[in-house]
Amino acid sequence: MTGTLTVALANLLGPGGWIPPAEVAGWRASPFPGVKPRVAAGIARPANAAAVAEVLRLCGAAGQKLVVAGGLTGLVHATDSAADEIVLSLERLTAIREIDPVGRTMIVEAGATIQAVQDAAEAAGLFYPVDWGARGSATVGGSLATNAGGNRVIRWGMTRDSVLGAEVALADGTLLQGLNTLVKNNAGYDLKDLFVGSEGTLGVITAASLRLREKPQSHMAAFAGVPSFAELAAFLKAMDRSLGGTLSAFEVMWPEAYEVLVSTPGTQPPLAPGSAFTVLVEAMGGDQEGDQARFMAALEQALADGLIADAAVAQSAREIAAFWGVRDSVLNFMRIRPLFTFDVSLPIRTMESYVEDLRAAVAARFAGGRTFVFGHLGDGNLHVLVAPGEGLHEARHAVEELVYGPLAAIRGSVSAEHGIGFEKRAWLHLSRSAGEIEAMRRLKSVFDPNAILNPGRVFSA
Repeated sequence: MTGTLTVALANLLGPGGWIPPAEVAGWRASPFPGVKPRVAAGIARPANAAAVAEVLRLCGAAGQKLVVAGGLTGLVHATDSAADEIVLSLERLTAIREIDPVGRTMIVEAGATIQAVQDAAEAAGLFYPVDWGARGSATVGGSLATNAGGNRVIRWGMTRDSVLGAEVALADGTLLQGLNTLVKNNAGYDLKDLFVGSEGTLGVITAASLRLREKPQSHMAAFAGVPSFAELAAFLKAMDRSLGGTLSAFEVMWPEAYEVLVSTPGTQPPLAPGSAFTVLVEAMGGDQEGDQARFMAALEQALADGLIADAAVAQSAREIAAFWGVRDSVLNFMRIRPLFTFDVSLPIRTMESYVEDLRAAVAARFAGGRTFVFGHLGDGNLHVLVAPGEGLHEARHAVEELVYGPLAAIRGSVSAEHGIGFEKRAWLHLSRSAGEIEAMRRLKSVFDPNAILNPGRVFSA
């Protein structure tokens, strides 16, 4: 990077807006042990969308590569940076520009956290349904860039389904003003959908207009023990059918995963471990008394039909939060080292054999190898964690072959909600055809002809 560009960026961004290479390692250092200190040619921290666009214009003219950073909660190493790359951080773009309670929309900048959006929506009597455990750190921009999913996709869809418009800075410094707030707007191409899920390779999302919903007036949750996979699939259909459209989450934990999730010191498991499957089922509606009665009736019918063997029903908002606290206790897995994490999507009908075959393959390949599975079964998304055994830190590729290899034959996806980044680039061909990948490359060349935006992510240059 030239000194001229450094001076121009420092002058543009002002005090605190430019972090030089010597100070990069101390910027938002990782809390996890063993993570190498970050290296970069500098950290650019613009304070508004216009400054983001100007950073891109300056870097584009100089051919300077950029890595876009949001909340740094991604799991595919897309925000890792090299010594010759500038990190473009959106951490200062946190404003909620507008809330329309009647139209049920919000315009918010990319650096705002999901938690901040949820809280602002609630203060306006509304609800933002996109949700996952890292809500306090993950940002709007990152969620759009990866088209993140989370806990309630079965009811409200992926992030894309809550996005009405986007303001995007292009690689040449153009700022697209696309903050549409209309649910219906078929005036030409819907450009936002090019950028949602593009992982920052086509442009930098600086703000978004989000679709909000009316705040649910009822909220129910229960843990249920299910005796077999056949009953598990039937239980999902029965609850969805019986709850009249209010089913909002159906989280399933295989026994090995459930035992880890309830291992937090001081935690009382909602259900004792031992079931073939443990399910956290949630419903949200508009009538607490009526919906609660319907929820209980559905569980009682499932019990009578043998679909579940036991259930624990939350009796208060505090207990509902505690139930979700169990499901969100994924940091408990960090005590297991080495551990390789995966995020796959596959048809529900194929899940039982996929997991059984994978568990057997891991055990056969690695003495003492363990497999943990949990996830959003209602929308076909499983989180797979594999511990190959002590000292096998270099076994990642071998494990990837076991996890990803079977997906092509069952029309699954190597990435359900975390994106591709660097980590899954070599496996993209299992989920996308050669023609699709070539079309992606052509789009990249149109929007970013000098390949300065998140180079090497999704596919190699």
